[in-house]
Amino acid sequence: MNVKTKLEERLTAAFAPHLLEVVNESHLHGGHAGDDGSGESHFQVKIRAQAFAAMGRVERHRAVHKALGELTKTIHALGLDIAA
Repeated sequence: MNVKTKLEERLTAAFAPHLLEVVNESHLHGGHAGDDGSGESHFQVKIRAQAFAAMGRVERHRAVHKALGELTKTIHALGLDIAA
């Protein structure tokens, strides 16, 4: 299973989002720091879920990182756009 699919599955399970977009941008970073050659090192995530309504910005980011767990160790860059 690829990293994009794992990201989608974990975020869906944790937050039941009404909008989830996971974009692999690794191809834009070939040869840059953090490019491990896997093609799965740089991601942008846009997520909208009611679960975030009562959380502040930092709390939302912490919740996403907690939901992703050890998967974050395999990703060099993770851009997050989180809202309710």
